Amino acid sequence: MKVTDILAQNKEKTLISFEILPPLKGKSIESITKVLDPLMEFKPPFIDVTYHREEFEYKQTPSGYFEKVAVRKRPGTVGICAAIKYRYNIEAVPHFLCGGFSKEETENALIDLGFLGIQNILALRGDARKLEKKFVPEPDGNAYALDLIEQIAQMNKGKYLDHDLINPVKTDFNIGVAGYPEKHFEAANYDEDLLYLKKKIDAGGDYVVTQMFFDNRPYFKFVEDCRKMGINVPIIPGIKPITRMSQLNTIPASFYIDMPDDLVKEVRKCKSDEDVRQVGIEWCIQQSKSLIKFGVPCLHYYTMGDVKTISAICKELV
Repeated sequence: MKVTDILAQNKEKTLISFEILPPLKGKSIESITKVLDPLMEFKPPFIDVTYHREEFEYKQTPSGYFEKVAVRKRPGTVGICAAIKYRYNIEAVPHFLCGGFSKEETENALIDLGFLGIQNILALRGDARKLEKKFVPEPDGNAYALDLIEQIAQMNKGKYLDHDLINPVKTDFNIGVAGYPEKHFEAANYDEDLLYLKKKIDAGGDYVVTQMFFDNRPYFKFVEDCRKMGINVPIIPGIKPITRMSQLNTIPASFYIDMPDDLVKEVRKCKSDEDVRQVGIEWCIQQSKSLIKFGVPCLHYYTMGDVKTISAICKELV
């Protein structure tokens, strides 16, 4: 079932969903089931699975020279989504990136998803590689999330890259897109970022999942501003609890978001990371309750494999 259909059928309540990471290469799918099995009590209607593009590393050869090698540390997104769908009988939402794929590779991966009965996709540009100063698309790849959305939307119309196909089947993908209540860090300003989001929706985006935030006020304003400019699709808030003192610095640096003063003050009082975790849990519970009162269609938690913390939060909401 499509994410938008799930949300439409549950208008009277706020759902709970989760995002998980694929296991590191060489690890088994048990690392996924250990996270998801305890979370099933909260009846998530869908699970997002992130995609991680290859990174370049320099490895020393026997001759002493360094060779540039592409390494993919967390493969398996499509396979994990299929396993989730058929193990738990819920929808799985693979993240699709521009980075690391040509348009033909993207099309072939989408065909695979169709064969597996996976209807939902979160379409993202993705980040630059660690050794690159800015995002660089693949040769003949999509440069922006908008381009990727347009490609998926074309396949939904039965238009493939190979124009010689006879009576090609229309795909039926529900397309999620990313939204940024505090704006994307590459956008010139907040208004320009909203215009770009509108283009993604007009191109075929069906719903929005936001970047994490710790202050609900920017999210409330973001939803209001989206509605004013005609973005009327569901806008799902992405949420992550703070669990370590170091995250006061690493989260803003990595995700270009602000931490509320009250949260920072409470965390600074903590004597240990376990104290920070408890503050983060309580903050996230109150944040979630406020979002439910606002009437959000779904609370989408970025688990990062921390099932204990996420469970403690969700138990206070059901």
